[in-house]
Amino acid sequence: MPLEKNYNPSETEATLYDRWEKTGAFACNVNSDATPYTIMIPPPNVTGSLHMGHALTFTLQDILIRYHRMTGRDTLWQPGTDHAGIATQMVVERQLAEQGIDRRDMGRDAFIEKVWEWKAQSGGRITQQLRRLGASCDWSRERFTMDEGLNRAVAHEFVTLYREGLIYKDNRLVNWDPKMQTAVSDLEVEQKETKGNLWHFKYPIENSDEFIIVATTRPETMLGDTAVAVHPENEKLKHLIGKNVVLPLVGRTIPIVGDEYADPEKGTGAVKITPAHDFNDFEVGKRHNLPMINIFNQYAKLNDEVPEKYRGLDRFEARKRIVDDMEAQGLLDKIEPHVHVVPHGDRSGVPIEPWLSEQWYCDAKKLAEPAIKAVEEGRTKFVPEQWTNTYYAWMRNIQPWCISRQLWWGHQIPAWYGEDGHVFVEETEEAAHAAAEKHYGKKVTLTRDPDTFDTWFSSGLWPFSTLGWPDKTPELDRYYPTDVLVTGFDIIFFWVARMMMLGIHFMGDVPFKTVYIHALVRDAKGQKMSKTKGNVIDPLDVIDEFGCDALRFTLANMSTPGRDIRLATGRIEGNRNFATKLWNAARFCEMNGCAWDDAFDPASVKQTVNKWIVGEVKGAIEKIAETLDAYRFDLSSSAAYDFIWNTFCDWYLEFTKPILMGDDEAAKAEVRATTAWALGQMLHALHPFMPYITEELWSVFAPNKGMLLQAAWPDVSALRVDEAARQEMGWVMQAVGTIRATRSIMNIAPNVKIPLVHTKTTDQAKAWFTRHEALIVRMAQLDTITADVAPIAPMTLPDIPETMAFLEMEKVAIDRVQERERLKKEAGKVEAEIKKIDAKLGNASFVDRAPPEVVDEQRERRAEAEVLLAKLEAAQKSLAA
Repeated sequence: MPLEKNYNPSETEATLYDRWEKTGAFACNVNSDATPYTIMIPPPNVTGSLHMGHALTFTLQDILIRYHRMTGRDTLWQPGTDHAGIATQMVVERQLAEQGIDRRDMGRDAFIEKVWEWKAQSGGRITQQLRRLGASCDWSRERFTMDEGLNRAVAHEFVTLYREGLIYKDNRLVNWDPKMQTAVSDLEVEQKETKGNLWHFKYPIENSDEFIIVATTRPETMLGDTAVAVHPENEKLKHLIGKNVVLPLVGRTIPIVGDEYADPEKGTGAVKITPAHDFNDFEVGKRHNLPMINIFNQYAKLNDEVPEKYRGLDRFEARKRIVDDMEAQGLLDKIEPHVHVVPHGDRSGVPIEPWLSEQWYCDAKKLAEPAIKAVEEGRTKFVPEQWTNTYYAWMRNIQPWCISRQLWWGHQIPAWYGEDGHVFVEETEEAAHAAAEKHYGKKVTLTRDPDTFDTWFSSGLWPFSTLGWPDKTPELDRYYPTDVLVTGFDIIFFWVARMMMLGIHFMGDVPFKTVYIHALVRDAKGQKMSKTKGNVIDPLDVIDEFGCDALRFTLANMSTPGRDIRLATGRIEGNRNFATKLWNAARFCEMNGCAWDDAFDPASVKQTVNKWIVGEVKGAIEKIAETLDAYRFDLSSSAAYDFIWNTFCDWYLEFTKPILMGDDEAAKAEVRATTAWALGQMLHALHPFMPYITEELWSVFAPNKGMLLQAAWPDVSALRVDEAARQEMGWVMQAVGTIRATRSIMNIAPNVKIPLVHTKTTDQAKAWFTRHEALIVRMAQLDTITADVAPIAPMTLPDIPETMAFLEMEKVAIDRVQERERLKKEAGKVEAEIKKIDAKLGNASFVDRAPPEVVDEQRERRAEAEVLLAKLEAAQKSLAA
């Protein structure tokens, strides 16, 4: 069936993906003799829907999987979703609230049943959307972080670490979300710039008329102060160290301590210390053995540790009362407007409260030691390498890991308590009762710990729990460690570090050999995408408008190391045009009888143009493979683009048109066979990036050759580059390109045919002029080509090698003086632009503060301007001759 005039992605994508999935080719083969290649999908939240960050990370993973599948590896791309404790619980709570139902009224078991109902109805949305992106995961192995096998793995993990002394309970500060009433991780905290005040309070020195002034953004916490800190070298205040102050409104005597945390240059130089409600103060409190007084309950209301008049007040109501009371007592020195960053729960939207509470902790410092060593020894490498230092900085300063959450949805902690508080940590309730009976000598009632695990505690097992751990399975033996993890930098610490620590601890080896850190996707202006800014680009909308291939290719092509992606729909539209260019080229080939021939031997071609394109195909495929192996998605996609758009479409097809329209049947046959071969090779090489259009075209050109999904990567190792053909056709392209560029600068209309004359030409170039005269005349829109004739009104063509060539401008209607002035004016504009760019690049502040991609963009613009300026100046010089 011949190709349609236009490519219709929406018609192709759904049917093709269904065909792919039914082949079973996405699946790994544990019994294969092939070398395995494994990628673990970063499991998206079950609540999620596809956003542009997902589109980027899953596109890059799919490119790698499709490429390595074609090279003969036994690929496993392990899919799955994360139960996303707090996010999922919020979704279901919100739905229940719309019905006037509170989860606390219905009880834990009934609520969890509702969550499972929600998952059954809506939890598969993200995986369906991944299919729209073309993701060739092994869906037969799809996992969920709360499925039965992973539940068992998490219980085994906790019990093992507990028995090894690496898990314990402790009272420490946590990020407390008073709305969700749970501890949350730093990743679930959003820092919001807030307009507030800085209140300056006077604290009376004990047995003195003196005061020490402290400044705070949170007056309500003063009721929990247990010290005031000043820097030991603060000349103005160090004489107060060792004295006491009387805490206003409370009457408690608290010490003035010397601590370097108090910055003499900041505020008043004195800092109120509330160890139970500030992370920095907590550390000061530990250094000085200070009491830690928790003044809030789980709702962020003041508790019985404060004077009676403030008990039960919401923290913000208490703030107003305390400021009023301090003012009434003459202890309010001043109030200053103050813009500061306030942590908010990213799900609840309310300010986070640093809160002292008893939680389960994991000894992350001990687990981190071998994980640091593994990277130091090169067993796991970061790409780009710069992220290695970020990993070290986080891991070498790691704090105890709070693994408990006060949520109902999640893996419930397998710890049971007797009536006397004795804890029994076992993998199952039956084992806990057996242990309790042995401990007490009788059967007793046990109460299970109500808390659930931090999501990262379960997802940290992902690279091996999904393969069957803690059981010893053939999959675990074959596919662990995995080859590469593709992820964003924002979860290096939260997820990558956890997988490294737990993988090495439980498996004795790193979970992945390479960690590829990709960029963030921002809008065209470099701003972070957000609903509030209205600048979100929905990948599904983009797929609907431009097709999946255009989006995938754009994201890959813009994945330059160290540079965030500034995504504009214009760029995606440009790559939709690239797909159209490929489609039109394929239609041209089809209409000219170019058909795939298994028997074709590219090494046997006789014509120079065909020898040249064979070498170009070899070079392009080798570059694509080499750069993909180095995770340079930008360079590999550019190599494919450059070959197809420029080398194949703009040059080779144009070079061979006269042959196809000629009478030499043998020459035509060779061109047809070579064209089909070259197109086929590049459909294979482009397939990982643009799977849909390449598969569709391949099905037409080679209907009986199977699917590209299952095809082998092109083997061009035995082909050689014909250097003579490369030089000859390269010279022709240089000649045509130079003439076209000169015509463009001189504003010469396309229909104006101009003679070309050349002198001082080498014998080699003379032969090329003769052999390709008709081609150059047609492609450069010339009148004639004449050798060794003095031009009357010459326009120099300086960039054609091995000759002095000119365009004969005698018969071209052009005012040379006026044209020189126009060119001079254009050159002036370009020079001004170069000076403007130089001023920016010469500004150290700009270079240091601007994002690297902005600086690089300026340098690229300058280089382009230099090239244009040189051409304009050369044109002026030619007209002056």
